[in-house]
Amino acid sequence: MARTPEELRELGFEEYVEEHLIKSGYIKGNPDDYNKEFALDTKLLFEFLEDTQPKKMERLREIYKDQYQFKVLSRLNRELSNRGMIDVLRHGIKDYGVYLDLAYFKPVSKLNEETVKLYEKNRISVTRQVHYSTKNENSIDMLICVNGLPVVVLELKNPFTGQTYEDAIMQYKKDRSPNELLFQFKKRAIVFFAVDTQEVYMTTRLAGNNTTFLPFNKGCNGGKGNPDNPNGFKTAYLWEEILQKDSLMDILKRFVFIDVKEKKDIDGNTYTSETVIFPRYHQLDAVRKLEADVKGKGVGTNYLIQHSAGSGKTYTISWLAHRLANLHDDNDNPVFDSVVVITDRIVLDRQLQDSIYQLEHRRGVVEKIDKDSNQLAEALRSGTKIIVSTIQKFPFVIEKVGELGKRKYAVIIDEAHSSSAGENMASLREVLSANTLEEAAKLDAELEEYDPEEEILKAIKKRGKQPNISFFAFTATPKAKTLEMFGTIGPDGLPHPFHLYSMRQAIEEGFILDVLQNYVTYETYFKLAKKIEDDPLFDRAKATKALTRYVSLHPHNIAQKTEIIVEHFRNVTKHKIGGRAKAMVVTSSRLHAVRYKLAFDEYIKKKGYKDIKTLVAFSGTVKDGGVDYKESDMNGFKESELPERFATDEYQVLLVADKYQTGFDQPLLHTMYVDKKLSGVKAVQTLSRLNRKCAGKDDTFILDFVNKAEDIQEAFKPYYQATIVEEVTEPNLLYDIETQLHAYGVYLKEELDKFTYIYFKPKDKKTSKDRAVLNHLIDIAVERFKKLEEQRKQDFSSQATKYIRLYSFILQITPFEDVELHKLYVYLTYLLKKLPKEKGSTVHLADEIALEYYTTKKTFEGSISLTPDDENVPVTPVKFAGTGVKEEQEEYLSSIIERLNKRFGTDFTKADQLSVEQIKEDFAADEDLVQKAKTNTIDDFRLAFEKVFINKVIDRMDQNQAFFTRVLDDEQFRNALMEYMLVETYEKLNSMVK
Repeated sequence: MARTPEELRELGFEEYVEEHLIKSGYIKGNPDDYNKEFALDTKLLFEFLEDTQPKKMERLREIYKDQYQFKVLSRLNRELSNRGMIDVLRHGIKDYGVYLDLAYFKPVSKLNEETVKLYEKNRISVTRQVHYSTKNENSIDMLICVNGLPVVVLELKNPFTGQTYEDAIMQYKKDRSPNELLFQFKKRAIVFFAVDTQEVYMTTRLAGNNTTFLPFNKGCNGGKGNPDNPNGFKTAYLWEEILQKDSLMDILKRFVFIDVKEKKDIDGNTYTSETVIFPRYHQLDAVRKLEADVKGKGVGTNYLIQHSAGSGKTYTISWLAHRLANLHDDNDNPVFDSVVVITDRIVLDRQLQDSIYQLEHRRGVVEKIDKDSNQLAEALRSGTKIIVSTIQKFPFVIEKVGELGKRKYAVIIDEAHSSSAGENMASLREVLSANTLEEAAKLDAELEEYDPEEEILKAIKKRGKQPNISFFAFTATPKAKTLEMFGTIGPDGLPHPFHLYSMRQAIEEGFILDVLQNYVTYETYFKLAKKIEDDPLFDRAKATKALTRYVSLHPHNIAQKTEIIVEHFRNVTKHKIGGRAKAMVVTSSRLHAVRYKLAFDEYIKKKGYKDIKTLVAFSGTVKDGGVDYKESDMNGFKESELPERFATDEYQVLLVADKYQTGFDQPLLHTMYVDKKLSGVKAVQTLSRLNRKCAGKDDTFILDFVNKAEDIQEAFKPYYQATIVEEVTEPNLLYDIETQLHAYGVYLKEELDKFTYIYFKPKDKKTSKDRAVLNHLIDIAVERFKKLEEQRKQDFSSQATKYIRLYSFILQITPFEDVELHKLYVYLTYLLKKLPKEKGSTVHLADEIALEYYTTKKTFEGSISLTPDDENVPVTPVKFAGTGVKEEQEEYLSSIIERLNKRFGTDFTKADQLSVEQIKEDFAADEDLVQKAKTNTIDDFRLAFEKVFINKVIDRMDQNQAFFTRVLDDEQFRNALMEYMLVETYEKLNSMVK
């Protein structure tokens, strides 16, 4: 019978959970049986040992006499301290030549009846209010033990008492000393849960205030949290599913492991870091659902797993590979002969090797194919359990497994994680070179055409669907073709991911950052002219692309953007992440990357900057001006060393051309400068390089010279789920919002002034009374806010949040100064923290104020912020592209130029055009300039031309003052005009000389 809230209040949340676990097969533990000295339930431990291994226990009694229990406990304690709880549970201990099992796990096959019986003799207990310390009387709400060995600690908070999981987390941090034996890392409890009726959080390591808790929630409508449960609490899945006896034992045997990594500190010293890995909910859910579906359907079905960056795909793939390799059907026959993992991530190979050794305690289960195709063929033929191969060998894998028709294979495809598409092209073209811009563009186009995902799809289609192969494709950004091939057909007749962990959920749960929160776009303006008398026809799209490419590679264009980037980095980005923040510049071709590298180094040297150093990344060899450029030569070390070198404090900016735009995980990347057209999945993959989190990183920044905000928003929609875009193009909008906020009457101006007066007092002048007054001034406003109508509450919160985000954003890119606006910004930052939280409210930014660093020379043209709009909006369905061939549209060159000028330039008046023609005549009449045109190259002629140009402009000042004043005052316009006239003047003057 369902309990009423009143009954639950009397019974208590703890008893409710305990009752359910006991009904499902748990033993009710007695807190008096808990031995504080050894942090074990000794009664249950010896009951289990005597019941399952009586002869071994008799042998130990003979050896140790009356002290045998103490001796066994002492030996067990030493082994737990040396090896850890996970290893001891799985592999037991040896005591005086006697081997003792501490737990029995469910066999993958039911053929061994004795093992099944032993598994059923495990004693899984739940004990409430365990006093764990020898130093005080502190108690934990609930302890779960396996045969007396503690594995799970739960702190449960009942909202009826006014507490939530957040209070449980604070209890762990403040009142649970990590020095207590029960809480010592690896040695006793494996996982610690903070639970209320709405949400679940977990950690595997208590470290006081530094403890990191992760959400262990199902997700709700594509976002964070948990869905409604008509049959009980939202968090009932924890005790009804996850902590069920079979589920818990399965997690302990085949999921939990210790991840050991080598890391480097700030000084470059290497150290070992250990982390107990307990699966997050979506990882556990995905692996188990895949396993169940395969067991039900058999071999031959395809699966698409759409898991966002930050989802822990490395671990998920490792667990899935291991479970599929050991999966048996109802007749106890292996479902697959081998599991093949296709990846380019070295870390995944290492992870598989290490984690599976811990899970199975034997080597040789995983074989990495690092030689030739013969090694791969032999591994497939011999039935190696798990084979790890590269994307490049994928076509060969499909060919071989297709030939071995009697054998059954699971093929797990990790999304293309190569740091560079160019590296995958190495076998096709070892050296890429370009003598001209056109050749560079052509080769870069070929380079971009290589897409590992496309190659995989081609290889599969070539052979058709194979009944002896099941595919498991992991990706954060599936293309339409990927969905079509691997997706599961839904009731709507369209393919869908078999399992989804969305970008939105990853952001809301705090695993990655939202890279669209701070986005600025720049616009480029230019004017072109036709140099030839003829007006030929060209394909409109190709001609437009060629003309804009010409402008993008112009030396002045690159020099101007270089200045913007370097100054913005030094004024803003370098102060982020404790002064360690890095930036990436995304260029549109390898030739652009080379010229940017040269321009950066020249500008930095000219300015004498010592705090910024660049690296460049591009494939092959680039010819420019008769010089060969290679990445390794420009950087001064091998290409393979770049990721590790860039991770050091020596380098701050990485300039890339089709490298490191996918699969490159560098958490210190904070800012991205984009000078390349991005669309669709490439836009998402490229900008997502910024989303990795690390200590001290709470935001990102993107400055885009090429793309429109709305186009980027459209690119993210299919992978982000429910989102909104906030685009602001006018800093003065702050005054409009300020006026609207004042009108709500939530705060009074004198209160705001008093608050900021106290807030900005020098630290040595502040008193404890000041802090109390600050809180009082905020509390007054909170009380007024509570009296507003619900709609006005929402409107005020929304406007205040918008104000804070816009103000902090503008400060990063403009020298915007207004004392009153800044005072409001500080006041609202604290007010929003104390306003009553509504469900689904916007996460507030600007927790820290460090405004003195944010200055830059250029005002912004636009901003974009992408945040969840409505939790109930479903993921945007993927639209499939048509297959028709795009028809070429021809257009006259003059029309193409005119259209570009209207888009990017300023139309000249007739008087302006006449002024330009007059200057041209002045050049022709200048004999000295004519002679220099004859005797010099155009590059050498440029210097003389620029000097004469300024003189001619000044001479003509009286004839068209408005036009010539703009030429002198507007550097960008002047340089563009000079560049436009340079080539034409040079050729004309040359033709005059006889």
